[in-house]
Amino acid sequence: MDESRRERFEEIAPGLVEPLRRYLARRTDPDTAEDVLAETLLVCWRRVGELPDPPLPWAYAVAANCLRNAERTARRQWRVAAKVAALDPPRPSGIEPGEGDPDLTAAMSRLRAGDAELLRLWAWEQLTPAEIATVLGISANAASIRLHRARERLRGQLRKTGTWSGHEESREGRTP
Repeated sequence: MDESRRERFEEIAPGLVEPLRRYLARRTDPDTAEDVLAETLLVCWRRVGELPDPPLPWAYAVAANCLRNAERTARRQWRVAAKVAALDPPRPSGIEPGEGDPDLTAAMSRLRAGDAELLRLWAWEQLTPAEIATVLGISANAASIRLHRARERLRGQLRKTGTWSGHEESREGRTP
């Protein structure tokens, strides 16, 4: 039975994907369209034994229902976010991502994407290395090491521009 379900779905699905994608693209944004397409295909898989012949009109109805569900979910999330913002408005955090020191912005743009993301998670989102590890799916130790290295690379980029304002140890006047 399971093999015949899979074969039936593999026979039908290719003819559904593009028409459903176009249908959804005309009705919503690209990200929502892809999410709803995936949900629609999942429903088709679950109910493959009930699919009529031809299956496309039925799949359009399923896609319309899934789209309405996605829109209701988005509206609920918007209302909750508005209530939270009204009860506990966000506090200004000073420098927002993409604003502030142009030298820092330039130095960040010269870093590898992974290093820049680590630094953003640490500085802008104020995550600990253990929390960064959870976000990135790595160990806490690896996050600490990568964060240290990313900070060093950022220091190096800032030194190249001559705008480094951090503490640099002077060796003048010292004897070895």
